Amino acid sequence: MTLILVLIVGGIIGWLASILMRTDAQQGIILNVVVGVIGALLSGFLVTPLIGGAPITSGTFDVLSLFASFLGSVILLAVVNLFRRGAVR
Repeated sequence: MTLILVLIVGGIIGWLASILMRTDAQQGIILNVVVGVIGALLSGFLVTPLIGGAPITSGTFDVLSLFASFLGSVILLAVVNLFRRGAVR
């Protein structure tokens, strides 16, 4: 059940991050989910312990973990754009 929730929340977070980074038109729903989940995983293991929250993969959906996951997705999209185009939008 946690995996399904992580995929759904990761998809929403990836979609919101792609809207913020203005890459929503180039991505489909699959890439939004992938970026959201990978960004959530990376930030869950790296950023969330530093700010005192629980990772999103633990099933705890509080404001700190959701914000850290969103921030990780935005950073991941910036890195992907940097390698794709040579510049961050």
